[in-house]
Amino acid sequence: MKNLLFYSFLLLSYLSFAQNKQPNILLIVADDLNQTAIGAYGNKLVSTPNIDRLASESMLFQNAYSQYPVCGPSRASFLFGYYPSATETYGYTSGRENVGSDRASLPEFFKQNGYYTARVSKIFHMGVPIDIETGSDGQDDAASWVERFNSPGPEWQSEGLAELVQNNPDGKIERKGGNVMTIVQAEGGDLSQSDGKTAKKAIELIKKQNKEQPFFLAVGLVRPHVPFVAPKEYFTSYPWQSIVPPPVIEGDWDDIPKKGINYVTTQNAEMNYIHKQKAIAGYYASVSFMDAQVGEIIDALKQAGLAENTIIIFTSDHGFHLGEHDFWMKVSLKEESVRVPFIIKAPGYSSGKSESFVELVDLYPTLLDLTNFEIPKRLQGKSLKSLLQNPDQEVRSFTFSVTQGGSTYLIRSKRWAYIQYGKNAEEGMELFDMEQDPGQYQNLAFDEYFQSQVEEMKALLNQKIKEVQTNDLGKTYTP
Repeated sequence: MKNLLFYSFLLLSYLSFAQNKQPNILLIVADDLNQTAIGAYGNKLVSTPNIDRLASESMLFQNAYSQYPVCGPSRASFLFGYYPSATETYGYTSGRENVGSDRASLPEFFKQNGYYTARVSKIFHMGVPIDIETGSDGQDDAASWVERFNSPGPEWQSEGLAELVQNNPDGKIERKGGNVMTIVQAEGGDLSQSDGKTAKKAIELIKKQNKEQPFFLAVGLVRPHVPFVAPKEYFTSYPWQSIVPPPVIEGDWDDIPKKGINYVTTQNAEMNYIHKQKAIAGYYASVSFMDAQVGEIIDALKQAGLAENTIIIFTSDHGFHLGEHDFWMKVSLKEESVRVPFIIKAPGYSSGKSESFVELVDLYPTLLDLTNFEIPKRLQGKSLKSLLQNPDQEVRSFTFSVTQGGSTYLIRSKRWAYIQYGKNAEEGMELFDMEQDPGQYQNLAFDEYFQSQVEEMKALLNQKIKEVQTNDLGKTYTP
């Protein structure tokens, strides 16, 4: 009888511990991943079975937006919990210098509260390919982590069939380094590349976790960021000849401001139709390679018996143009550049899809809410916990993003996308009816009939800027 009581006590103690143990956090951040390049978001051509499987078990946010469509500012924003306009972090930096040492980053908060925090590869800004080639920490924030690991890879210099499809009209250049569209069908398999090494290290860390201490593991996958490098087997599903690039609309640029024409276009990149086909195929192959690494990591989490008590987040820092409007890369505030995949799987919450507008800056308060920590008032995002409970709710009626050094603004509501160039629209503006013109081809900003809507969007923008810049950083708002 005494033994029975003793073992009953042990069982109750274990169950109590299991119920009260803080959940682990696995944050996976892809780089330059277009929301529409994932099967779960409707792409029927790209093979992303692992992300799709995760999405089917999670809450998938259909209207998630980056706050700045460039790597450094976007990551600084969601990792510190401020809009770029609040910190004035617009460059390739961690953002720490603009928030100070007394304001904890997202992983640093969990580190301060008993979590083991580790990052593998690019979470804060790293140069791709430069920092990835050298294995540098880049602009990482050391205070955020207990441990950190880099994943050097050969990138554009990988062995294999290579082709430069940007500013190479006569095909004389096989490959080129830097932020350009070099495609490499690489020899050597997954582990020859940075993302393969990243997945391997993440799996090693998962296997050795002390189950009595919760962990915050941040895993940065650098694909599909240029160069489009993936093991050659990932290219077989995407014969470039079968790719149909987005349509070219005659006069597409005629009604938008000069500043609204993206920094990389089909024209200034000297790309022909075949170049476009090959670029899209290379991007898709890179996405599938990245997806395979996501699968390896999540499978390892399940095999270690940790999945049931781990919050999993999958997202990207921003999107990527693949020829829409003859635009390539990111930076613009058009949908393809600023909209992101955003998936959250949390213990005790059902799967589903939410159409509410959400922002990457919402990640910080959401994770604190899900782990029952008090949310600091300084954080500018909103918790999405209510959407995990009921995806039919709405936490935002619009989203706010900036680009080009904070001088270009986006307000995206259910019906309207308003882009303003300059604080007083002195460099132009765009207004698109997203219900009738989701491709954003007809700028209504100067149509007399829509002037009342333009004024409404301007007022909403000014109100949002003032709200964002009224914070604990001592910034001042000047309309």
